[in-house]
Amino acid sequence: MTDEHPTQTLNVTRARQGLSGRHILWILVISTVLAAAALFGVWGMRANDIASVEHNTGVSNAQEAARYDTPQVPARQTAAP
Repeated sequence: MTDEHPTQTLNVTRARQGLSGRHILWILVISTVLAAAALFGVWGMRANDIASVEHNTGVSNAQEAARYDTPQVPARQTAAP
């Protein structure tokens, strides 16, 4: 019985290598740009909520927010009695 299609033997390193080309580079570049655009888009939509005083503390101005400022207490150097 003769083999009509001769087999090509490859060494182990060549057989394990994938094909690399510009299409993989373009996929990586485009997906990174789309991820960055999505991140900045969501951040841009929520920037006012993050920076607002009333959203975080329930107050409407900076003077009311100052009521919630806790004074700094120095750390104790010895154990409590």
